[in-house]
Amino acid sequence: MTLILFMVGSLEPITMVALAVIALLLVGSAAMSASEVALFSLSPTQLRDLRERGGSRGGRVIELLSRPRRLLATIVIANNLLNLTIVVLSTLVLEEVVQSAGVPVYLVFALQVLVVAFVIVLVGEVLPKIYAARHAMRVAQNMAPVLSVLRITLTPVNELLVRSTSFLEKRLRPRSNHTLSVDSLGHALELTHDASTTAEEQRILKGIVKFGRVEVRQVMRPRTNMIAFDKDLSFAELLSAIVESGFSRVPVYEETLDRVIGILHIKDVLPHIDQQDLNWHLKLREPYYVPETKKLDDLLQEFQKKKVHLAIVVDEYGGTSGFITLEDVIEEIVGDITDEFDDEDLVYSKLDDHTWVFEGRTPLNDMYRIMGIDGEVFEENKGDSGTIGGFVLELTGRIPKKGERATLRNFTFAVESSDNKRVRRVKIMVNDEGRG
Repeated sequence: MTLILFMVGSLEPITMVALAVIALLLVGSAAMSASEVALFSLSPTQLRDLRERGGSRGGRVIELLSRPRRLLATIVIANNLLNLTIVVLSTLVLEEVVQSAGVPVYLVFALQVLVVAFVIVLVGEVLPKIYAARHAMRVAQNMAPVLSVLRITLTPVNELLVRSTSFLEKRLRPRSNHTLSVDSLGHALELTHDASTTAEEQRILKGIVKFGRVEVRQVMRPRTNMIAFDKDLSFAELLSAIVESGFSRVPVYEETLDRVIGILHIKDVLPHIDQQDLNWHLKLREPYYVPETKKLDDLLQEFQKKKVHLAIVVDEYGGTSGFITLEDVIEEIVGDITDEFDDEDLVYSKLDDHTWVFEGRTPLNDMYRIMGIDGEVFEENKGDSGTIGGFVLELTGRIPKKGERATLRNFTFAVESSDNKRVRRVKIMVNDEGRG
């Protein structure tokens, strides 16, 4: 300790200033590292919250992320300049400390690598990134004004880096004359439509093209529509429930739908219906869980691989969101298939060529098909909702009352019925410009 105090006390004033500058530069480096993690880890929900709340800082965050390459270039350039300056100044400081303490000069390099590199990595990278990962929204909003100024200040260097990166990316990217985007394939289908291609064939082809972009939550049957059996049912009660439900596969839960413990295949208990009692829990099959964000093409492959026909859909917290069947997945390609889970009650009513009435639980994808619209405008503006009722809730920001309206482009949504939990029925009015 005495040696350290002696070494510090014997330093020149200019060296003390350099140490103070190094400390400030480390703070700046930490801020850059934290902002990188914070900004690029914001979830779609957090970004939507920023848009809805407004404010200058939230607006700056959205504006910065609208050009991610330029933002990343700004952060990388600023961080590297800070770290480079730290290395240069620390070299000068270490040389003076070594000379004043009579330490051999060859130790300067070792100290440079061990001490300076360790401090930069720990203080300038690891710790701020851990903090930013836990407080992404706060860090992003606090750093947005600084990064906006830096982006303007470093514009010439930014341009050079972004253009160089784009050039190298084009040169190194594998070339293929046969790579087509989903949108390109969709346009190609429109162009090739002729008398030799039926409307049914066109619809199936379009379903195939869009299939890989659709997520499970857009197609699943929501939790509110789930039929499931309580594990505490007696065998007699179970048989009555089976007859009443009319389904061939039913989830079984313990206490709450968030704890699905198995899937009951009705065919497994049919041979035992004459028995007075049966430990039917032994007939349960292991449930298959999938996240809401899984793509349908991946789900179809897993259905085929695991030889299952029903999956329980879970949200990010592990709660049950709903369920999805093999029929639901195939319907996205070939259209409606009448199966045991289809509700034969009134789901929608077409009043005229411009007006429909839908139940709130109707999936958005079904609405697109029924109304003959592309649905792109809805996909661009919706959040996590997969039903018409959920979409109206997102538009209004609350549960609207009967008679309230919401508008999106050429579409007007009038609430026909609602309660304190959800929108039950919606009238949708659209002019001809909203089609296609």
